[in-house]
Amino acid sequence: MDAAELLKRVRRVEITTRKLSDRIFSGEYSSAFKGRGMAFAENREYQPGDEVRTIDWNVTARTGTPYVKVFEEERELTVFLLIDVSGSVQGGTRERTQMDLLTELSAVLAFSAMGNNDKVGAILFTDRIEKFIAPGKGRSHVLRIVRDILDCTPEGRGSDVIQALSHFSAAMRKRTVAFLMSDFKHIGNDIELETMLKRVGRRHDMVALHLDDPLNHELPSLGWMRVQDPETGVMRWRNTSSRRVKRNWAQQSMAHRDTLTKLMARSGMDFTSISTQGSLVKPLLRIFNARG
Repeated sequence: MDAAELLKRVRRVEITTRKLSDRIFSGEYSSAFKGRGMAFAENREYQPGDEVRTIDWNVTARTGTPYVKVFEEERELTVFLLIDVSGSVQGGTRERTQMDLLTELSAVLAFSAMGNNDKVGAILFTDRIEKFIAPGKGRSHVLRIVRDILDCTPEGRGSDVIQALSHFSAAMRKRTVAFLMSDFKHIGNDIELETMLKRVGRRHDMVALHLDDPLNHELPSLGWMRVQDPETGVMRWRNTSSRRVKRNWAQQSMAHRDTLTKLMARSGMDFTSISTQGSLVKPLLRIFNARG
């Protein structure tokens, strides 16, 4: 993609998504995530009525005078986007591709963070870490994230969510609000992933957003087709007009959705699916309002 076309697409995404983040999500975002942590502010001398558990024994021993720790509500958050850009996310039908949806979601969340003066960073991942964007503030930083998503040409094809979570956890020691966005294509009853989600969730405020598309649930009747798995590259012939093939496709989709939902519930993750067909407003509001 040349620079002029990339700039046009970045600007188009900004116009579309900033309106959503400014008019719809700013209040919901703030109430959902603000005030979820307490940060150390200062030490001051002990006063009658202070709780004993707030005494800073190190400072007290050093000065010979009782001191307590004073905490205040964290006003500034760090928001982090974990963005799956693997082969299966590139596809989609009808209104938009899953990659289009992913870009819009990322932009809405990043502009919402910007509107609340929060930092925002991102990891773009496949079966490897494609790009790490350190947290930053301001419009130019948000537009850089949007540009990097639009201009991403992944080296990998598969998706390794565990590796992405591990990299994120190692890089971000301070508590953050993290959005994991993926179609979770090849995830089943994965004990290792469940363990990783629980471990990362103990330190960070995690939300999982499942990218979905009508094609995942219903095959169009196009006769015999050679279908390629976008992550593994495996080619198969399928009779898309066969009732049996259609039924199996739908059943596999339902089973995957059920498995994924139960996995996220066991992991303690806030979780919702967002489809390429329709608005992303309702699913996001549902997540925000449930946390507010």
